[in-house]
Amino acid sequence: MITVKTITSIEELSPIIFDQDYSKEMGRYRSRMLYKGLSNAQWHLATSLYRNCMAKKNALEETILRSFTKYASYEDPALKDSVWRQLIIGQHHGLPTRMLDWTYSPLIGLHFATSAEPVKLGTRDALLWKIDGKELNERLPEKYQRELKNSNAHMFTVEMLQKVTSSLREYDLDMKDHAMVLMEPPSIDQRIINQYASFTIVPPGIESADGTCTIEQWLEKNTENTIKYIIDKDIIWRVRDMLDQMNLNERIIYPGLDGLSQWLMRRYYVMNKE
Repeated sequence: MITVKTITSIEELSPIIFDQDYSKEMGRYRSRMLYKGLSNAQWHLATSLYRNCMAKKNALEETILRSFTKYASYEDPALKDSVWRQLIIGQHHGLPTRMLDWTYSPLIGLHFATSAEPVKLGTRDALLWKIDGKELNERLPEKYQRELKNSNAHMFTVEMLQKVTSSLREYDLDMKDHAMVLMEPPSIDQRIINQYASFTIVPPGIESADGTCTIEQWLEKNTENTIKYIIDKDIIWRVRDMLDQMNLNERIIYPGLDGLSQWLMRRYYVMNKE
């Protein structure tokens, strides 16, 4: 089930930002939720492989990964040893893949929900998706749950998943249309670290090539705690200014001159031009 909530004031964001459960075992507060921000409420959850290749995504995926590995392995020889590393590194650099990116931070999610071109900010509603990581893990086949338990983890690394399966074909047979793995990427650069990034590896049974099953339809049918927050366009700039005050901006999300330039462009955007 997907619960839809509309956010019309900045005060309504507080329960999202401070959503943590108390752990008696640890004596600390922790959250199992993951977030994804989209700057247009009309956009749907879809992998870049689906958006790029549509009905031919299943047929082209292996070719895309093989070509990427062939040309990129001189920079990262370990790509040849793991399809999971191919997916993560490829996704990180803009390759169309079956991975969908998430973040542990609701603030990072809100950043991406309010990071459109300045001229478009405030002209349309935005989205913040929230999913329950524990809920997704409980749907995993037994051998995947066992690996998480043995590693005292709630998310797979490349090495952990490689122990369970080394092929996409086996992964797809294991998952069918029942589940998908959450994976934490290796800290290959500061951008991944700063974004508190994670990924879901979406099998064809959840995002079908013919469009008969989408990620949103799957979440509606198979989850109880998924929430879709619609952020009213009238408060987008207010949220954006709050995030900037909290130092959640492009120069932090994308360390380097590109992120700095994007931040400065938006920070000094003149809204009422004469």
